[in-house]
Amino acid sequence: MNQTSSIVVGVAPAASRGFRMRSLRKTVLLAILVSVVLVLALLHSWPTRVYTTVDVSQHPGSVLDKHLEDRLPEPDHRLGNIPYRLREGVAGLLARNGCVCEGKSASVNLPFSQLLFPRVSAHSLHTAFKASELEDMKERRAKEYQSFQMRSQSPADVLLIAEPNNPLQYPTQGVEVRPLKTILIPGLALQDTHKENYSLNITAMLGTLNVAAEVEGVKVKGDGEMHMTLSSNLLPNLNRQLQFVTYTNTLFHPSTADTVQLETEGHQAVFIIKIRHGATPKLYNTGPKGEYNISALVTIATKTFLRYDKLQDLIDSVRRYYPTVTIVIADDSENPKTVSGPHIEHYIMPFGKGWFAGRNLAVSQVTTKYVLWVDDDFIFTSNTKLEKLVDVLERTTLDLVGGAVREVTGYTATYRQTISIEPGEEDGDCLHLRRGFHHVIQGFPNCVVTDGVINFFLARTEKVQQVGFDPRLARVAHLEFFIDGLGSLHVGSCDDVVVNHATKIKLPWVSQSESDKTYGKFRYPPASSDATHTKNGLLFFKNRFQCLTHN
Repeated sequence: MNQTSSIVVGVAPAASRGFRMRSLRKTVLLAILVSVVLVLALLHSWPTRVYTTVDVSQHPGSVLDKHLEDRLPEPDHRLGNIPYRLREGVAGLLARNGCVCEGKSASVNLPFSQLLFPRVSAHSLHTAFKASELEDMKERRAKEYQSFQMRSQSPADVLLIAEPNNPLQYPTQGVEVRPLKTILIPGLALQDTHKENYSLNITAMLGTLNVAAEVEGVKVKGDGEMHMTLSSNLLPNLNRQLQFVTYTNTLFHPSTADTVQLETEGHQAVFIIKIRHGATPKLYNTGPKGEYNISALVTIATKTFLRYDKLQDLIDSVRRYYPTVTIVIADDSENPKTVSGPHIEHYIMPFGKGWFAGRNLAVSQVTTKYVLWVDDDFIFTSNTKLEKLVDVLERTTLDLVGGAVREVTGYTATYRQTISIEPGEEDGDCLHLRRGFHHVIQGFPNCVVTDGVINFFLARTEKVQQVGFDPRLARVAHLEFFIDGLGSLHVGSCDDVVVNHATKIKLPWVSQSESDKTYGKFRYPPASSDATHTKNGLLFFKNRFQCLTHN
């Protein structure tokens, strides 16, 4: 017997419909509230400072245009009683005798307050050491710092000011001789009132003085020695003889300076002769002129650890756009897998050797003019135009230029950081990190000058090798490279060259593999781990910082 199934359609009562409507309204209101908060956060984080545009193109400037218009005189006791009015806005910009390590607490305590009004935090770095060893560390650091100053400073660093109305004419800067070589000293002259006899003494400390030619009517005494006297009753003849005065370096040092003294009746002057080898050029043959040959100019370097699936995605994406660019891979996995293919160099390291050690290894194998650093979970797209980054470095004085990284959420990060060091006293200096940049680059409206950038950057290979990566920073590090390079690296950032970042979203119903678990343990150590103490300890001792502030 056939049975027919019946379907009963029910109508929800009015109370149930009203509940759903109220729930829907609450959801809409919550979405609007979140959107308003995000918009406010965006407006707050948007740069409010009016940035200037500067020209960092590679062209020599006129020496005459760079002369300083003002000179600061020596302190004069006769001026001590003259009153003055302090301009605090300007005086506050001058360096203090000691830096202050202090942060700023949040002004308001509201949800999302850290996002809307980020506070500046301060960290005392001496906490990386036990109290029982801190004094010993300070003493050792002070000794090392003194040695560093002796190595890095020379008489060329001493401030010298030419006194007004001095009849002595002499070069104030720009005189240079190679070790154990001879030069003519330019610019020597005596501008004096009429006398029966004119005399000039010249004294060197690290070399000897002589004349390349003799002028009639001029008496030269001490030629070939460290002290020489020239005299004549004819001032034009004496000045002509001064054009032939030579300096010969006799004490070898690859980079130092000699302090040369000039003296005439009642007047003295001092100038510097730099003694150093000329910079040895390191040139790269990039092929014939025309469009940039990326394969001849750029090597891609990365460091991998266990994540071979992401590494292969990176390689596949690179090959789609740059099939012949060399990729150098440093690998410290415990059981390394073979990574091979055309234009791939795979270097195996000891297990867990570390992040910066891998960076050093990868960069050490680069032979092209530029090295592009990428993380092993990046993915190239049509927006990853390396030609743009090459163009910036080719046409400016920048040493390194970062790009942008787009997350799976659509957010694009450049991670621009300004880095400054405030001089301190015996306890060390203060390191200040702030989000932002200094100037827009003329000719490149999407590019700025900054001090630190994201983990996607193109750089001059020799400059990266010169700064290096401290291998003691094993797993958690990045800005430390730019801190070590401050004053050496000229850094820029462009937001129109973008690489994608593989998703890090973990779905709750997908179990982690053993390699993912191992990677997470190494990559994300707790804040109280040895990795954090190692970073703070290096900043404290190696870089002589007492404090770090950042926002």
